[in-house]
Amino acid sequence: MSEHLETPNGNGARLAAHERMSTGALARWMWACASHPWRVALAWLGIIVVLVVLVATVGGGLKDVFEIPGSDTQKATDLIESQFTSEQGSVLNLVFAAPEGQRLDTPERKAAIAQAVAKLKSPAFAPKDGNAGIESVGNPFSENTFSDNGRIAYAEAQFSETIESADRSQVVAVQDEVRKIVEPAGVIVEFNGDAEFPPIEQGTQELLGLLAALIVLLVVFRTIVAAAIPIGLAIVAVGTAFILLFILAGLTDINTVTPLLVSMIGIGVGIDYSLFIVTRFRQFLHEGLSPVAAAAEAGASAGRAVIFAGLTVAISVTGLAFFGLDFVTKLGIGSALGVLTTVLIANSLLIAVLAKLGHKVDRLKVPFLRPIDDSEAARHNTLIARWGRWVTAHHKPVFVVLLVAGIVLAGTSALVRLGASDQGTQPTNQTARRAYDLLAEGFGPGFNGPIPIVVDVNGGSQVPQRVYDGVRGLKGVASVAEPQFNDKKTVAIVFVTPNSAPQDEATGQLVDRLRNDVVPRATEGTNAAVYVSGLNAAFKDIADRIMQRLPIFLLYVIGVTFLVLAMAFRSIVISLTAAITTILSAFVGFGVLTLVIQEGHLMNLTGLDQTGPIETFVPPIAFAILFGLSMDYMVFLTSRIREEHVHGLPTKEAVEHGIAAIGRVVVAAAIIMGTVFAAFILTPDRISKEFGLLLAVAILTDALVVKMTLVPAFLTLMGEKAWYIPGWLDRLLPNITIEPPHDGDGRVGLEPTGTPEPAARS
Repeated sequence: MSEHLETPNGNGARLAAHERMSTGALARWMWACASHPWRVALAWLGIIVVLVVLVATVGGGLKDVFEIPGSDTQKATDLIESQFTSEQGSVLNLVFAAPEGQRLDTPERKAAIAQAVAKLKSPAFAPKDGNAGIESVGNPFSENTFSDNGRIAYAEAQFSETIESADRSQVVAVQDEVRKIVEPAGVIVEFNGDAEFPPIEQGTQELLGLLAALIVLLVVFRTIVAAAIPIGLAIVAVGTAFILLFILAGLTDINTVTPLLVSMIGIGVGIDYSLFIVTRFRQFLHEGLSPVAAAAEAGASAGRAVIFAGLTVAISVTGLAFFGLDFVTKLGIGSALGVLTTVLIANSLLIAVLAKLGHKVDRLKVPFLRPIDDSEAARHNTLIARWGRWVTAHHKPVFVVLLVAGIVLAGTSALVRLGASDQGTQPTNQTARRAYDLLAEGFGPGFNGPIPIVVDVNGGSQVPQRVYDGVRGLKGVASVAEPQFNDKKTVAIVFVTPNSAPQDEATGQLVDRLRNDVVPRATEGTNAAVYVSGLNAAFKDIADRIMQRLPIFLLYVIGVTFLVLAMAFRSIVISLTAAITTILSAFVGFGVLTLVIQEGHLMNLTGLDQTGPIETFVPPIAFAILFGLSMDYMVFLTSRIREEHVHGLPTKEAVEHGIAAIGRVVVAAAIIMGTVFAAFILTPDRISKEFGLLLAVAILTDALVVKMTLVPAFLTLMGEKAWYIPGWLDRLLPNITIEPPHDGDGRVGLEPTGTPEPAARS
């Protein structure tokens, strides 16, 4: 391939990357950042100070709010909140148990439990100074709260307010006090209910992710300074994203799981995007450009690809709004904050830092590792370059084998059952899980997830009784309580206890029977409205909404991304390939998630011991994130391939040059991001484990198998047809491409008025 490494000589030979000077608006911006690094640094310092002031003045805390507008569950919730005012506060279940084979109602144990209940009713735990407190505590030894075998009992402690993250200390104080009183008497006590939600632990998994990333970066760059730059940018980007998140929390409700997604994705893309730019910077330096010129050119080329990559994430995340589920939309937007801050910082502050560092980026060599020569001639002999040549030489069998294997593995996602995993699937080191197990043992599996049927009487005073009569004896029902009315007798609740656990498929079938059979018969000939609610019903409503709006979501995300990539690469083949292969990678991730979390294969490696359905909201959020992040690797790799093709190489050789130039970075970036995501499997929270496993598998599959092997094989198979775009579409789309315009190049920059940069670059 050495014949393609010629310098310009006026006869049309291909110019090497460092000999092609970028022009246009983005290039001018990068030159400004590289030429005035201290101004850029001070500007970012000022921005962060302003954001800190804003978060201190208008910032807010996190709050779990799940609303499903127009659904039966939401209508039931609204009626309960408006008509049963005494039920507004959160409930903490105190679950007492004697040791195995013993009874709880011995005099000593009953006295200890009575003392604990009396303590909670005392002024020490009453509401005061605007803080949540306990208003009432039930009798644990009543007919309905004491198990038939005499070993287990429970009492409901009613708080005065809904418990939020800021109220966690009051809940912990209650738990500590009860334990202190009853445990000396040999009483086991555990806690669950909507007041018991330990905050999602953060810190350990982020540190592990950063440590793994640092190791990979040291191997990639072979110098400590170069390896530290992506880590530093990721920390700054995630910190800025968190400030923005809490400013946003002061304006609207933000879910408590959102910070986890911010750090998970922010660290991953922060390192990946900066890795891409730093690699291009070092390549330009090693080819002989000055530090300022190398930084500016790296920003104009690699930074341009970062902007397009960030744009695909933005497109995917905004598509979540089509589901009409506020908490899903906000989870997606919150998770994209790290991408936003990374794109902005990488295309300004990072360029300034690189220009200032210059050749110091190669200081502090890593011992025992041979320094890497990033020149174009040296890259031709690397392992990754040889891999690229092997793939292109065997493109037909490689393409067929990987495509079939991918489709088979992706097909396992058809086994998925969406729903809500209950507390019985949480790790056993959580008190809520242990309380769940005790209640299921003492009162049956359905006790942990009663199904409230809310009746808006509206003149049909006999309807609540009809509902009660219709439920009695129904298949799958363990018990049903008499209708409970509000003070005005306008709304009633009938509590149904199923035979099955909240997450079980049988419970979902019972919800369907209640909605489709019992409710229509009970309301026939009346104006009453009846709504079946509860955990299982809520997630069925979410699933119905998602499936209803899924075609619009996919059409928007895939359609808009297709147009953006068609504009960037001037090829509908590349755009369709990007969309289809990304969907394939996503379904492979969904398939593996289903096999592990739902079917139980290798589940012990995740720290879980019980299978369960996949949370209904995980697939759309994960798909939006994956579609954006997976496109990054397509953009990074294909942008370099296109750049080589535009400057004279046939498709096969352009693929080989592109892989040789950027393949090592794509592999390193995927390993880093996959490791960062996988570290979140270590969290105790089940939803965090699901996101971590799904994203890690999908990203590693997409980058290492699909983008580094399947796509190069396909492009080689297509040859020059890979760059086909209909003439009418080429004329219709704005003339903005993924590769930067260069001197003597007809393409324009991000603004159509781009002009060549003055000759002060050398």
